[in-house]
Amino acid sequence: MEPINCTARVAGGRVTLWAPTQVPSFARAIAAQVAGLPESAVDLHVSYLGGGFGRRLEVDFIGQAVRVALETGGRPVQLVWPREEDLGHDYYRPAAAAVLRAELDERGQLLALAVGSAGDAIMPRWYERVFPLAAGPVDLPDKTTAEGLFDLPYEMANLHVAHVATHSGVPVGSWRAVGHSQNAFFGETFVDELAAAAGADPVAWRLARLEHLPRHAAVLRKAAEAAGWGSAVAAGQARGVALHECFNSIVAMVVVASLGPARRPRVHRIVVAIDCGSVVNPGIVTQQLESAAMFGLAAALDQRIDIENGVVRQRNFPDYPLVKLAETPAIECHILASERAPGGVGEPGTPPLAPALANALFALTGVRLRSLPLHP
Repeated sequence: MEPINCTARVAGGRVTLWAPTQVPSFARAIAAQVAGLPESAVDLHVSYLGGGFGRRLEVDFIGQAVRVALETGGRPVQLVWPREEDLGHDYYRPAAAAVLRAELDERGQLLALAVGSAGDAIMPRWYERVFPLAAGPVDLPDKTTAEGLFDLPYEMANLHVAHVATHSGVPVGSWRAVGHSQNAFFGETFVDELAAAAGADPVAWRLARLEHLPRHAAVLRKAAEAAGWGSAVAAGQARGVALHECFNSIVAMVVVASLGPARRPRVHRIVVAIDCGSVVNPGIVTQQLESAAMFGLAAALDQRIDIENGVVRQRNFPDYPLVKLAETPAIECHILASERAPGGVGEPGTPPLAPALANALFALTGVRLRSLPLHP
């Protein structure tokens, strides 16, 4: 929850920085550029990020602090953005849309899947801001726009994936799990629709198409078994499931949800299973999965950015809510043993949350929610 900040001092022909940055080399480069000094004259002390999630891949706040420090006669300057500026002058997750079409045979087998998506490309815009030497007059293809859709794990006879890169003018940047965050929602809610169209159980339908990927199947089975998939849930509640791979880790998630006052979704339980390769510290893996699930839940329930007359309407947390402790569900994490190289754990727990919740709400209401945030 730490807002954007940087402390800078320019004295004796050197720049000293104290900054929560995810890109130390680029931070030193922008500081040297602003101060008119070589990069060798910049000393950077990287602090704890206080929450990074991609925003601290940017260096705008570094340059601002150095520019002010040039005017203070060698005294250090601490620049802290107010929360209103933090929300109103950010780099946002790109707006995205997708159309998915499929053909099933009479036995429910997936014959063909066609995926078309559209949205801003993050990396070309980031290069323009942070690393202009890598930017060009024509945007290069950006894998983040379609990741999580072109690499769906399910076996099928034919697959066609296309993406149209748009450029809306809204500043866009990395958001936790990057393209996987929205593409898992597109893909895993549609997979649930296919299972429903085939008259099959959502877990069983997925498992039938994961025979060539035993790691994925094992993760899905673990999450389903731990969540008691197939058994009864409390009255007014339902389960939903999602499976997604990103950052070399495979995560399956089962969400138990209901509808509260004003039909607001309420999540009671989240069961997560992960294969992230060799694990050094299981406690940290669990903490990261819990954090990622809560990050995804807040976004799925409430978080949106509205731009009116060129100005972001959301100003602070009352307009952009986090999940409060009273709404926090029980979270249960299961780590599968593996001898593979370690994968990521900070991001893979976010993408499955929104589709698992949407699929639970379909099981509860019979209505498909195809946009975020989820408002039945």
